[in-house]
Amino acid sequence: MEMHHIRRGTGEPLLLVHGLGGSWRTWTPVLDELAAEREVIAVDLPGHGETPPLFGEVSIDTLAGAVTSFLDAHDLEGVDVVGNSMGGRLVLELARRGTVGATVALDPGGFWTGWERYFFYATLAPSIRLVRALQPVMDRLTASAVGRTLLLAQLSARPWELSADVAREELRTFAGSPSFDELLRRLAFGPGQPGTDSTPGPVVIGWGSKDRVTLPRQAKRAVNRFPSAQVYWFEGCGHYPHWDAPDEAARVILVATARNEKDAS
Repeated sequence: MEMHHIRRGTGEPLLLVHGLGGSWRTWTPVLDELAAEREVIAVDLPGHGETPPLFGEVSIDTLAGAVTSFLDAHDLEGVDVVGNSMGGRLVLELARRGTVGATVALDPGGFWTGWERYFFYATLAPSIRLVRALQPVMDRLTASAVGRTLLLAQLSARPWELSADVAREELRTFAGSPSFDELLRRLAFGPGQPGTDSTPGPVVIGWGSKDRVTLPRQAKRAVNRFPSAQVYWFEGCGHYPHWDAPDEAARVILVATARNEKDAS
């Protein structure tokens, strides 16, 4: 499947996969720093941004199939990948399948149990309805630090510091995604993230210590299911560490996906 995407920089390719309701623009705070060392390919997943939705079922499984088709079409088999939130769960699924190389999953979904599923759904379902209703005045709201704080406190520990452009684009794509509602239900109440004993490439799972969407307690379950993974804690960060600590996030990504000399030879 062809997906809308952008390419920046030169070097070894690095695929960026956004979260539920997002687009490639969610990576704007780290894009230039990553592109200074890698060829960055940032996609709009099906039903997000400028990529049309899938026909039929929309789930992690079908999204993984779409991304795999994209990688095949662009000769990107074994590419290093980074994902956040739903995108974090998606890149872990690709790693589990052996489709990609080094993998960085930032605050991945799918490691909740019991009441945490209902917490996830109950916090995001009303939020998306509000975001849709506020679209006519969203430019004005996101231009204000107070507005960004009220609208993005679930995703960021410091939303007032986020640029108005990034906030506006994220909330615009949230409201416009035709796949948001179905994916939200499947993420909350569908099967959990399958685990694996090993993956072809290294895996780093990053977690914001102040995450209000995928709670920090879920990191332990992620490691239990991916026992070879390393965990990196973004202290004082929320669900989007690449927003709250972009320099730190870019450094973690570049180190985690660095090719050593024998790989490059």
